[in-house]
Amino acid sequence: MEYAMGYRYQLSFLLISALLMSSLQAQNTPPELQVGALTDNIHVIAGAGGNIAVFTGEDGVFVIDDGMPHVIDSVAAAISTITSEPVRMIFNTHWHFDHAGGNKHFAANGTIIVAHDNVRKRMSTKQFSRLFNSERKPSPYGALPVVTFDNSVTFHMNGETVVAKHIPNGHTDGDSILQFSSANVAHLGDLFFNGSYPVIDISGGGSIQGMIAAVDTVLPLLNADTKIIPGHGPQATIVELRAYQDMMSTVVRRMLILMEEGKSVDEIVAKR
Repeated sequence: MEYAMGYRYQLSFLLISALLMSSLQAQNTPPELQVGALTDNIHVIAGAGGNIAVFTGEDGVFVIDDGMPHVIDSVAAAISTITSEPVRMIFNTHWHFDHAGGNKHFAANGTIIVAHDNVRKRMSTKQFSRLFNSERKPSPYGALPVVTFDNSVTFHMNGETVVAKHIPNGHTDGDSILQFSSANVAHLGDLFFNGSYPVIDISGGGSIQGMIAAVDTVLPLLNADTKIIPGHGPQATIVELRAYQDMMSTVVRRMLILMEEGKSVDEIVAKR
């Protein structure tokens, strides 16, 4: 029984072990930001933590995620190379500091922060992370989302329909994906780490089972022409997302066999 109860923790920590040290090092390394265009008015900024999307047009600038707090000046400068207009709204795909670390800066300049209900709940209370074995204090009041939602919310702006949907208990309990209907672009947040193992925040409500279920939910919403922005990693298509799903399912299947054989966590890690 004890072994079974530890299943979610063991399995998730095994999956993220390969990324843990590089993630810790990256947090303290000043980034060189890269700006690329997906369409005429949708750009991606990489290198500030999670991938940032910048959507521009006559109705205002809409940004998805805003990077780590110590690089916010670089993020603001990168956005200024795309548009001279102020950021009207920011959408946080989840609460982690590498995706919502710029909230306070932008909100102080009049930007409206939008996120799932659980993002505000997590950010407004003290959190303990098993992933990094550390405690995170509540975010400043000015950094909290001021508009939150339960299941989905739709934005009608810049000639586009942008639909945000909550996908529960994957990377965290507050993950959202966003789809640009006409442009056929999707931002999947940290439900998709393109080219690497997933990072799963168990303390934040995530699980490997939830990650697999999340991708199962997302795949039917996309097609062969969809341009996918992952939470981390390069731009992708449904081909890479399916490969990511296959990888997670294969790893879980192999681990379950070893766990049923009574192997310890260390023994499973040693088998790679």
